[in-house]
Amino acid sequence: MTKTDVTGWRFIDDEGTFALEDPHKTNYLYLPLVNEAGIVSVVTPLLHGDVKTGQNTFATAPVSVEDLHNTRSARNFWMNVHGVGPWSATGNSAPQIAQTFSDDGDAVTLEAGFLWQRIIRENTSLGLRAETIAIVPPTADTVELLQVTLTNTGDAPLTLTPTAAIPLYGRSADNLRDHRHVTSLLHRIRTNAHGVLVRPTLSFDERGHQPNTITYGVLGVEDNGDAPVCFYPVVEDFIGEGGSLEWPQAVVAPEQAKPGVPAGTTVDGYEAIGALRFQDVTLQPGASKAYVLITAIMDDAGDSVAAASLIAAYGSAAKFAQQFEQTRAHWEAKLAPLRVQTADPTFDGWLKWVTVQPILRRLIGNSFLPYHDYGRGGRGWRDLWQDCLALLLMEPADASADGGVRDLLFSSYAGVRSDGSNATIIGAEPGETSASSAVSFKADRNNIPRVWMDHGAWPLLTTQLYLDATGDLDFLLQEQVYFKDQFISRAQELDLVWQPEDGTQLKTADGAVYTGSVLEHMLIQHLTAFFNVGEHNIIKLEGADWNDGMDMARERGESVAFTALYAGNLHTLSELARALLAAGTTEVTLAAELLLLLDTLGQPLDYTDIAAKQARLAAYFAAAQPVISGEKADVSLQALADDLAAKAGWLAAHLQKQEWIENAEGYGWFNGYYDDDGQRVEGDAVGRPTDPNGVRMTLTGQTFALLGDVATAEQARAIVAAADHYLYAESMGGYRLNTDFGDVLLNLGRCFGYAFGHKENGAMFSHMAVMYANALYRRGLVHEGHKVLDKIYRHCCDFAVSRMYPGIPEYINPRGRGMYPYLTGSASWYPLTLVNEVFGVKGNLGALWLEPKLVATQFDENSDAAIHTLFADRQLDIVYHNPARLDYGDYTIDTITLNGEPISFEHRDHAALLPRATLLALPEEQTHTLDVYLVAR
Repeated sequence: MTKTDVTGWRFIDDEGTFALEDPHKTNYLYLPLVNEAGIVSVVTPLLHGDVKTGQNTFATAPVSVEDLHNTRSARNFWMNVHGVGPWSATGNSAPQIAQTFSDDGDAVTLEAGFLWQRIIRENTSLGLRAETIAIVPPTADTVELLQVTLTNTGDAPLTLTPTAAIPLYGRSADNLRDHRHVTSLLHRIRTNAHGVLVRPTLSFDERGHQPNTITYGVLGVEDNGDAPVCFYPVVEDFIGEGGSLEWPQAVVAPEQAKPGVPAGTTVDGYEAIGALRFQDVTLQPGASKAYVLITAIMDDAGDSVAAASLIAAYGSAAKFAQQFEQTRAHWEAKLAPLRVQTADPTFDGWLKWVTVQPILRRLIGNSFLPYHDYGRGGRGWRDLWQDCLALLLMEPADASADGGVRDLLFSSYAGVRSDGSNATIIGAEPGETSASSAVSFKADRNNIPRVWMDHGAWPLLTTQLYLDATGDLDFLLQEQVYFKDQFISRAQELDLVWQPEDGTQLKTADGAVYTGSVLEHMLIQHLTAFFNVGEHNIIKLEGADWNDGMDMARERGESVAFTALYAGNLHTLSELARALLAAGTTEVTLAAELLLLLDTLGQPLDYTDIAAKQARLAAYFAAAQPVISGEKADVSLQALADDLAAKAGWLAAHLQKQEWIENAEGYGWFNGYYDDDGQRVEGDAVGRPTDPNGVRMTLTGQTFALLGDVATAEQARAIVAAADHYLYAESMGGYRLNTDFGDVLLNLGRCFGYAFGHKENGAMFSHMAVMYANALYRRGLVHEGHKVLDKIYRHCCDFAVSRMYPGIPEYINPRGRGMYPYLTGSASWYPLTLVNEVFGVKGNLGALWLEPKLVATQFDENSDAAIHTLFADRQLDIVYHNPARLDYGDYTIDTITLNGEPISFEHRDHAALLPRATLLALPEEQTHTLDVYLVAR
């Protein structure tokens, strides 16, 4: 990667801190601020956004992305400059907004880092500068801190009347359009020495009418800890009749407004605001004055006691400075396990913002950010396993680590049903479904039954990464429970006997909780899929696959794309069985019912016989649901491996024969789907007015044919040519998810109701594009994979087009804008691909495998490329030295030194295998350097 001239933001240090001039002149920008106590804050350059801990506990009004520029309800800090008039430190005054497109407006600079935002706003005519810093401290408190520092930049004294103003919503997001006014009548508002507190009497939401235990508040102090002098706790009193939050009477015309009230005032039944008036201050030229504001959500605590403790913890400029440094240090430590050094420092910094995203999704889920204005918290099943991919790169994966990734993986298998489907919503609180209580499960939002046919494939991919990193084959034999609810037979039937009080663990006929090995869980997921086929002998699409928008082909739809991935996974399972065998285990104990699906062990089937496969699956369902017998069978690992290999081989051959397309223009690729009319989706479709090529093609169908090793080497090259011709869009950052199908395909999915080029209908969808790159690297098509990753990066950094902060979005829209930032599976797959494929640092059942696939332009001016990462719970600096600046395909590994000393290793083609024992002998507390020297092949 060569150096990039970034238009817009620029990095100002090596830690990922960036600056952006005039950030308020770009819409839709926001930064999430979070901590592990559960608070999620969103802040924009104009201090819009919201603060909450969950769907039912919003301190400030919930915002969707359009609200960021439509609403007036923002954090504000007013100065009434004596002799001049009002000015907002956040830019949220009517005159300042009116000057947005004029040369007379404020000069505004944003600086942001992990995870904090600083806005510097200066008005030269006033001679006044305001610096606002927003953070969420990494403590047990659910608070957002905002420091406002005012500086006199002129040559004459300025006398100011400061007033903080943060509206307090104080209830469920549901109430935004459901009894907004009525729920304000529940408010019990009172002022204390430092601010405004709101404790509604009841909570009205989907749970019904319940007593409320939450207090919401805005507290404030001067830099020396002095309290405000009075308060305006009611919105209508603060803004006055005819006023607004952008021109409030209490600030603009205080002599006409109702006077502020003292501490100890109570007001019931109105919309609340944390409006805090501080004593007048006179700033001499060059002098500064700071204020600290605390927006808090306090759970079931005495108002006065809780507020006082927050003031004690955060209530001065010195205490804020301490929390600011702790916040920066906390996130720096989170990101420290993974960093790179390439020829492009901008890329190295940008990657930091990508690697923070999986951490954010683990804390936030897929809700509660302005673009992610859906759901009620929690993560989906697929998200859980995707995020673990990144965690395996960022956190110790060693089997001995307590409460780490291993425990999370193990706990997550408790969400699998005996029919091979799974719970789809993963909560943050412990649940009875998990033996280790790390996660909790629900069938779906609002208990709606839906089965995504791809869900069974992802756990194995993540588990394989863990096993390669650790060599912990015993993990496969550890026993875990199964999820149970009223849905059976992959949500096609109901268990009318089951009741919630029966619990959410699968039981045997005698009422005992049933457990099976992790390997058994994975076998059930893949074997049920293998037999669950439609009329083309392809695995049924069911409710959808990875593409949630393919959700309208539940009867006859089939997913060729994920049939290919299941084929590859069946081969992986076969290899894992052989690995257990090589490690000395000869048999594995499985549920007796599973023998029905291991047909070669006793009841062989002709896999071309669709009806026989469907009947065999029905027989398994009848045996394993709604309760399971509890009987076990000892199965030879050799026989198991052979059965799985036979299934994998048959599927791959079937797909190669039936689903490979060669069109009239001479391009070839794999069909990805069958629709609900049983028709093949992809290929030539001549005469479609919206598609001059008359071609339908999906990237998904190609990605998994490559990842599952279904495509031959010749087919892989043909796929690249077809994707370059039909799917590549330079203006959108790379490869579209599909061509323009032209019609609203009600027999395939809702995504085709979207305008073409948006979201799942033909956008550059980052997750699939990055997985495509990963597949290309795995198949040896390195330059082609590099093109995918590099184009995404460069597009995201082109601020004039992408209009986004550093990081990777869910997708790029037709105008080139990055959409839905922060919470995307691509943020797990990008670093995974970079580490495992580009830098070639990966595991092989516990051993360290080094196989760099760096192209010549990725080596820096010293002809080096370096990565810092974790392996065997050791921090490693791995430096590739390429003095001849050879390109990929021209170099091989010559020698390796460890901390300056030559070491022996096993050559495998052009890769190196280092025994795990070599690394385990190293001290844990140090960073160790592996210098890898490359020479011509």
